[in-house]
Amino acid sequence: MTEKPIKKIAIFGGTHGNELTGVFLVKHWLQDGAEIQRTGLEVKPFISNPRAVKKCLRYIDCDLNRVFDLENLGKKMSEDLPYEVRRAQEINHLFGQKNSEDSYDIIFDLHNTTSNMGCTLILEDSKNDFLIQMFHYIKTSLAPLPCYVYLIEHPSLKYATTRSIAKYPVGIEVGPQPQGVLRADILDQMRKMIKHALDFIHQFNQGKEFPPCAIEAYKIMEKVDFPRNENGEIAAIIHPNLQMKPQPQHRGLHYGKTGDEPSPFTQMAACLLWTCMCMKKAVCLCSGHPKTKYIILTSSPKAQDLFLSF
Repeated sequence: MTEKPIKKIAIFGGTHGNELTGVFLVKHWLQDGAEIQRTGLEVKPFISNPRAVKKCLRYIDCDLNRVFDLENLGKKMSEDLPYEVRRAQEINHLFGQKNSEDSYDIIFDLHNTTSNMGCTLILEDSKNDFLIQMFHYIKTSLAPLPCYVYLIEHPSLKYATTRSIAKYPVGIEVGPQPQGVLRADILDQMRKMIKHALDFIHQFNQGKEFPPCAIEAYKIMEKVDFPRNENGEIAAIIHPNLQMKPQPQHRGLHYGKTGDEPSPFTQMAACLLWTCMCMKKAVCLCSGHPKTKYIILTSSPKAQDLFLSF
């Protein structure tokens, strides 16, 4: 765990302009931020993609949540650059240069999904004890409401996220919620996740000691594309037995602990329009222990179980 106190925190909403829960919460906190203030913390709510928010679009020129790599951040500022690349450079300047000591300690990046993922925390480093402890605290505080952890360390899947300029980047994704729609229950869940996160940071800064803990996480091991014809066009649809329905574990799509609680990633896979993500392994991340334990629960699902041909 970090020994330095956390001082500077940002809460980003509107990285994708049609994901309205974060937009609404950030706008509310810009007007009245009393509930997100904690003693000794500087907490800054921020609309990250205002043009996309105004038009209620995911982005204007390109995905803001994919352009925070050093190449884009280092490009010479020009009106010829895509809007989101220019915006990324502005955000990098406002919240400290990426990979520098001046960068913000934590950025919470608020997202919605049309997938039935419930409350999901996104982790970019499985060896970060501080974030593992924070996620464990949030999960425990939200109980009995489920809260899942999604790990995106896989080298072919990790991307340069908006939050990646912070020392401790945290993605928060709550669904299902249609794009351009605001649901009260989803808003309440995301609001509670931020509250518990800030409470944890406050207790950490006060010197509270947290015992070693473990959290279950999910990681994508592979992507299964739709069957395609000789022209490269999609030639199948999600099988009706999977669409918006949790599947039993023996079908290879229920990943996580056994029991009555369905994994949200079954429904995430069934909702994606461009690919089916196979959550092949559950990962037990341990704080205070030197190794990460991988538990193979199922094999990959067969194509005939996923798709229905035209």
